[in-house]
Amino acid sequence: MSKSFLNPHEIETIPGTEGWERMYPYQYQFVTDDPERKKYEEETFWFYDGLHYPEPLYPFDTIWDEAWYLALSQYNTRIFSLPPVYGVDHRMINGYVYISPVPVTDPKVVEARVPDFMERAGYYYQNWDELEAKWEEKMKGTIAELEALEIAPLPELEEKVVVDDALGESKGYHLLKSYDDLIDLGIRCWQYHFEFLNLGYAAYVTFMGHCQKLFPDIPPQRVTQMISGIDVIMYQPDEELKNLARKAIELSVVEGVKFSKSFDEVKAGLEKTEPGKEWLAALEKARYPWFYVSTGTGWYHHDRSWNDDLDVPLGSIVIYIEKIMAGETIDRPMAQVQQERDRITAEYRALIENEEDLGAFDELLQTAKTVFPYVENHLFYVEHWFHSVFWNKVREIGEIMKAHGFIKDVEDIWYLKRGEIKDALWDLVTAWATNVKPRGPAVWPKEIEERKGIMEKFRQWSPPPSIGPAPEVIQEPFTVVLWGVTNESLDNWAEIDAAADMDSISEFKGFAGSPGTVEGKARVCRTVADIGMLEEGEILVAPTTSPSWAPAFTKIQACVTDVGGVMCHAAIVCREYGVPAVVGTGHATRIVKTGQTVRVNGSTGEISIV
Repeated sequence: MSKSFLNPHEIETIPGTEGWERMYPYQYQFVTDDPERKKYEEETFWFYDGLHYPEPLYPFDTIWDEAWYLALSQYNTRIFSLPPVYGVDHRMINGYVYISPVPVTDPKVVEARVPDFMERAGYYYQNWDELEAKWEEKMKGTIAELEALEIAPLPELEEKVVVDDALGESKGYHLLKSYDDLIDLGIRCWQYHFEFLNLGYAAYVTFMGHCQKLFPDIPPQRVTQMISGIDVIMYQPDEELKNLARKAIELSVVEGVKFSKSFDEVKAGLEKTEPGKEWLAALEKARYPWFYVSTGTGWYHHDRSWNDDLDVPLGSIVIYIEKIMAGETIDRPMAQVQQERDRITAEYRALIENEEDLGAFDELLQTAKTVFPYVENHLFYVEHWFHSVFWNKVREIGEIMKAHGFIKDVEDIWYLKRGEIKDALWDLVTAWATNVKPRGPAVWPKEIEERKGIMEKFRQWSPPPSIGPAPEVIQEPFTVVLWGVTNESLDNWAEIDAAADMDSISEFKGFAGSPGTVEGKARVCRTVADIGMLEEGEILVAPTTSPSWAPAFTKIQACVTDVGGVMCHAAIVCREYGVPAVVGTGHATRIVKTGQTVRVNGSTGEISIV
């Protein structure tokens, strides 16, 4: 029986945030003045995309949501023609993104889309390695263009070379063009992001579907274990930190590296000795590109990279030094994971009696293994390396706007939509060209102050995990494996929503992300800054995790997250480290308190507060 969550049109505006909708693209609004659209919105199931957005979106940061709204949908609908699903629709409530996959509901249309999908996706699957290598070159080229992009301040008087060489262009025009180029590179990057990603998930989902047909009771987690133990470059930044920890011990500079939590202080001390200089040179070599890893998901401007704040990787290096010196291993248990993978695969394979089914099993498994690395590797190129450089280029635009009085602080630029920044730059440039006072300084600082207050109220609001009528059956593959939204998880969320008091909840469920059962002290960490407080053997409870959290996985006994399915980052990494995980709980960070003893069953998805 289907259930219904809140009606999106009945969620009230937070007092003091009236008119917040102007901060975001108009098509993101739930509307009441268009009967046809209102009916569609009320009949559609929407869920909060906390996997990507654990906090409200700043107006400018919405660029990546717009980018994947377009890119994912176009590849599904218009390029590869995925038979069962079109794109993913987006809306926003109080600064939080809600999404809804758009299924192909007519069986005849599904059938009609199959030939195009088989031909087009088949081409990519058959030439995957060659095409992925081409993709890597495209991405590196795009990043190189971004790094080379010059954003120059406006001069009092143009250099005489403009006249001598008859350039016919001004620095004002170049500033406008640089901003356009910057935004274009961002959108292009996300075009590439989804070129392979949907096919990567589709291969996994197809293999899972085949396994579930052969073995109706097989847990999704067993299927994921059959494609685990594969090395990906997304682990390389963390490997660089481990190598630097080993090198500090080898060069006997441990005390120098551990001298302070401030990298600047550590650097000043190490520069006084030859071994210290050698260690610093090794760190400098590792920085490009591996320290372009974000301290968060990379989706927010404030997710600075290690290169922006070297105190962060320093803290992780110290953790690894201490573990090595205590005689503990800091390596991922790759051999054990691969051994368990091969054992599970052989076990299920032996149960298949039909030759045709066995052939399909082998072929689909091999395809899933071939495409799996991309699912993690693209993150480094896009969300980490590209985004880290991109945010800082936008800050260069912010420096110019601040110099001309359009914003009070460089970080204020994030409170403006990208289109508003373009309008402001036109105001700025034409005023500069005309030698008159621009209007922007009287408009934007006041508007930004108001938006800061709105954003603060958004942060204090708890977005419901889902809204609208729950579907009878949730089958859309990405919704299940990436976001962890299933009929069962909706039941779990509804049960928690119905509880009078979060403190009264002692048992709840999520997705079984990585097998095993442990009991230990919980540590609630909402950001990468919090993982410094993690103690050995604790259970990490977080909204979601990102690659920057890697050092935490060598300390914890288990991991619990609010969002995510069996293919989310936390589940993948926990399987690689052999750490139990329960993901997609909906409310773990609101239910569990730091210091409580919790029992985590990563095989069943059950969590108990002891």
